[in-house]
Amino acid sequence: MSKPSERLFNGADWDFQILQRIHDACEDIAQSELGLNVYPNQIEVITAEQMLDAYSSVGMPLFYKHWSFGKHFAFHEASYRKGLMGLAYEIVINSSPCISYLMEGNTATMQALVIAHAAFGHNHFFKNNYLFRQWTDADGILDYLDFAKSYVAQCEERHGRLAVEVTLDAAHALMSHGIDRYPGKKNPDLRTEEKRAAQRRLHEESAFSDLWRTVPTGPAKSNAVQSVERRHKLLGLPQENLLYFLEKSSAAAGALAAQAPSNRAPDRAILLPAEPDQGHERRHRDLRSLLHHEPPARTGTDFGR
Repeated sequence: MSKPSERLFNGADWDFQILQRIHDACEDIAQSELGLNVYPNQIEVITAEQMLDAYSSVGMPLFYKHWSFGKHFAFHEASYRKGLMGLAYEIVINSSPCISYLMEGNTATMQALVIAHAAFGHNHFFKNNYLFRQWTDADGILDYLDFAKSYVAQCEERHGRLAVEVTLDAAHALMSHGIDRYPGKKNPDLRTEEKRAAQRRLHEESAFSDLWRTVPTGPAKSNAVQSVERRHKLLGLPQENLLYFLEKSSAAAGALAAQAPSNRAPDRAILLPAEPDQGHERRHRDLRSLLHHEPPARTGTDFGR
């Protein structure tokens, strides 16, 4: 890190050496003074068009092909060209390594702000969020996205694009219901279950009283009610994760429909910890971006690089 009296940069211009100095200074403060626990950082500088492309696919660096991504890109591109919206200064993906996209049009001061905010602030939050740690493997996210992209491409060759599109349309419609927000009941292993059964028997023997035999019981449940309760138990209902439930329980789902929804779920789990954080930041779909944005493009100007 630079000495306290030495400036990290002068003026608004920056280069990659300045970005490295800013990163090192933020890292030193984050770890030595604030005690943050973060994933390794991967910082990428992107253009406005690349930022719009990231908007269309919820910021994921790898994704399968779907018409909705093109629709979102066209909408955001038109809004940006007409000056109806600005672009975020950064996007951060909570994987390991933690990927931070920085806009190339940012000033050096803004790059310092977003590196501290995203590469270390969000990074620390993601790594230590209990929901994210419970449901998501940060080290395997990028590999899984690569697998999902390849799998969907293989399904298009095997089943045809129309069948894949219909399945993905249905999965996209339920994508907000494709995550587990709260921990469910964990199935104990055999040894634990045997130990609990033995303890239960000992308790029943020690607390046995013949008077319980005389306690009146409620009305007997009908066969229809018992049948419904039995089906609910077999299916594990109620279920919060609808995509996972359909994947595992649908009798009508073929091989494609059974596997494709699970390929839509991981990106929801990746983004879940960030969704409740709406205090000082703006939500753009599922991505968290700084409230302060790059000024909108003037009408008629070309933002492409």
